[in-house]
Amino acid sequence: MKILFIDIVHPYLIQTLTSLGYTCIEAYSLGMDEIIKQHADAQGIVIRSRFKLGVDFFVAMPQLQFIARFGAGMENIDVSLAKSKGIRCIHAPEGNRTALAEHALGMLLALMNNLMRADNEVRKHLWRREENRGYELEGLTVGIIGYGNMGSAFAQRLQGFGVKVLCYDKYKTNYINNSFCIESTLEQIQQEADVLSIHLPYNEETVFMIDASFIGQFAKSFYFINTSRGKIVRTDDVVDALKSGKLRGACLDVLEYETLSFESLGKEEPAAFTELKQMQQVVLSPHIAGWTHESNRKMAEVIAEKIQVSFPLK
Repeated sequence: MKILFIDIVHPYLIQTLTSLGYTCIEAYSLGMDEIIKQHADAQGIVIRSRFKLGVDFFVAMPQLQFIARFGAGMENIDVSLAKSKGIRCIHAPEGNRTALAEHALGMLLALMNNLMRADNEVRKHLWRREENRGYELEGLTVGIIGYGNMGSAFAQRLQGFGVKVLCYDKYKTNYINNSFCIESTLEQIQQEADVLSIHLPYNEETVFMIDASFIGQFAKSFYFINTSRGKIVRTDDVVDALKSGKLRGACLDVLEYETLSFESLGKEEPAAFTELKQMQQVVLSPHIAGWTHESNRKMAEVIAEKIQVSFPLK
């Protein structure tokens, strides 16, 4: 079986598959046209986010049996079309759920305790204790929307903080099998939450789901965390909510202005982002919530196992 690697991933994946007899081709420098011209006989693809894969690609790769996304999100792959053509889609949310959950919690604690501002001030020989007095998580209600690998991992990490955790997933019922979170409705979260963390895929249903109308339905002002995808959130509305106090703060690992590959922002800086950067009650990071050294290896292990199980060599 010939597997084409379009993006650089942890070396464990290629080493493992090669040792098992798979033919692994590294095509990191090739453009889409070159990939199709030189490797139309590939039976497997391993990709991160460099290209969108849709109908033209599937037609040009007639022997394709699977696409392995080295990560969790699948928005750069037309999954439904791939399935209709008998192409299996694999991803690895099990590999980076711990990294993402820890990152989300770290951002929240940094925000509530003014750690970013305090660190910057101490480096400037400013010793402002009262101005940087923080808030505690204990006694608060945390709402989690999306209870898959990421949402459940975040809920688990909240154990020991003395918080009430409400979880909502539109497509699941009777899914809670632990003592640290409560299956909830969206309406209950909007009534009770002091903190909201979203763990949703990016698709037609979720694009700009978090907007002024959504935020306005919350009974309390709240802290907001987004470690999923940037375009689920309308940044202009988040900025307005921060200004009005409807949002007490925001932890944003992802932004709607990211390019397809997630490696950079668009060249033009929108006014909302300029304002966002200047706000003290905001913590930002460059789409690294699931991007630890450990998760890089774990995702390789997950993908390697799924390929071996689904496409064993005869």
